[in-house]
Amino acid sequence: MSSLEATRPPLPRLLEAFQHKMPGVLICITIALATTFIADHYGGPTLLYALLFGMTLHFLSEEGRCLAGVEFAAKTILRLGVALLGVRITIEQVAELGIGPVLTVVCGVAFTIAFGAVMARLLRLDRDMGLLTGGSVAICGASAALALSAVMPRHATHERNTIMTVVGVTTLSTMAMVTYPLLVGVLGLSDSDAGVFLGGTIHDVAQVVGAGYMISEGTGDVSTLVKLLRVAMLVPAVMVFMFLFRRNRQEETDGRKVPMLPSFLVAFVVLVIINSFGLIPPLVAEGFTDLSRWCLVTAIAALGIKTSFQKLAVVGWKPVILMVAETLFLLLLVLVFIHFDLASL
Repeated sequence: MSSLEATRPPLPRLLEAFQHKMPGVLICITIALATTFIADHYGGPTLLYALLFGMTLHFLSEEGRCLAGVEFAAKTILRLGVALLGVRITIEQVAELGIGPVLTVVCGVAFTIAFGAVMARLLRLDRDMGLLTGGSVAICGASAALALSAVMPRHATHERNTIMTVVGVTTLSTMAMVTYPLLVGVLGLSDSDAGVFLGGTIHDVAQVVGAGYMISEGTGDVSTLVKLLRVAMLVPAVMVFMFLFRRNRQEETDGRKVPMLPSFLVAFVVLVIINSFGLIPPLVAEGFTDLSRWCLVTAIAALGIKTSFQKLAVVGWKPVILMVAETLFLLLLVLVFIHFDLASL
């Protein structure tokens, strides 16, 4: 910043920054509105629609007035959306589940991420890809992919990996919502075990809710709570990722100290604590939840704009095989816990 800019009042600088970013942000919001309308009226995953719509407008990221706003949506608005997920969880909800589902979720998340890293090595993919896909499959799908990628080091394939993960995990989650309730019937699981199974294996929250209440109200309640516990695992997962990639992040910031806890993660935890004490009225919590969803859809639209079909085409089928393998691994792991009654302790 020059000495002239430093002496300018803060308000004009803020207005100038606002005007600089607004065209790109408005494009992303427009995509979010259009895709949400389509998903609400005709069905389908909103995030996937937003991603594909954004990719058709990739030319906007090359240069011009929209670039700054697209970058702002892909980073800042994304982190705001992840932080606001905290209003969906309370400590009481986690305690009500008991030790069995908690053990199932914790082991499922840890082992699936580790499995992803190993499988990526076997497939000769980057370790970063294995960790990112493993985390998104294990925790909460596209939302986890966006949150984890935000604290991972930026490199030539970073955004391509994120997009591939979002596309793959969203598609697999939609398929799971349709097929897993049928599997519950074949296995003859009780409502409680079915809730643990669906909540512990399906990737995205919306699909878990849809699959759970498709079976029964009891299954829907249990599956939603188990899924929210998986969302809460985003906190330790992001902390571990921050530790693993701390050196890389310092190199990116020219050696400046990188905070161990990113601000959006701190906000997530604070909101969970406040919500646990019942200090957030239901109407406000519902508003924050809707705002979080809008932020995530807007951010994924921005990531879509920044990614081209041509760049995705060179990736090949290995990331798809990786995510399918992680999904099947998590499925079998949760079934093992249920079979040996470890999920009902």
